[in-house]
Amino acid sequence: MKYITHDHRYAQNLFETDTEFTSLYNEVIDVISSISDEELIKNYQMNERENKKSLSETINKLIYEKLTRKEWTAESAIFSDPSYANGKDKKRWRVDFAKDKITIEVAFNHGEAIAWNLIKPVLASELNHVAKEIQSSAGIIVCATDEMKKAGNFDSAVGSYEKFLRYLKPLQNILTTPILIIGLLPPDSFYINKYTKQVVVKE
Repeated sequence: MKYITHDHRYAQNLFETDTEFTSLYNEVIDVISSISDEELIKNYQMNERENKKSLSETINKLIYEKLTRKEWTAESAIFSDPSYANGKDKKRWRVDFAKDKITIEVAFNHGEAIAWNLIKPVLASELNHVAKEIQSSAGIIVCATDEMKKAGNFDSAVGSYEKFLRYLKPLQNILTTPILIIGLLPPDSFYINKYTKQVVVKE
């Protein structure tokens, strides 16, 4: 997949120049770049769930498979305190993936969750009054651009890359952690028909 990026607090420079981050960052970029249009089509069509309608589930699945093969921990708890690490709201206190100094959120959820998705890498990085399970230093958020939302038939309420960027300025003083926002661009060769939910290959 192709993508664009925006960095907060010099995350891009950190990832590209600091040897503690470079290999981790390259793993993430390799995973995203390796997902081809053919792979997206195949996995979308293999999904037999009746109410599937967008590429979000397919992309989530492929990123999960490829990152866990590189030994990223999925659904990693931020805190070790059992009252946050367990229970019915435990997902609220987890990041999608973590490895060493970087956490990742794959954010295809409702736009109202944007602020929370941005805050979670900070919780994982900063000292806290609650005992920590992970101690990272930077975060990556993977989301869909407006163009990907349209081509991939994402729900209109899903928070987009463009909307994430609008949140950075008012949250500047809260988001003390370097965060890289990765916006996924639409496939070159196909799109999902919003009425039939079928793959349409471009001529």
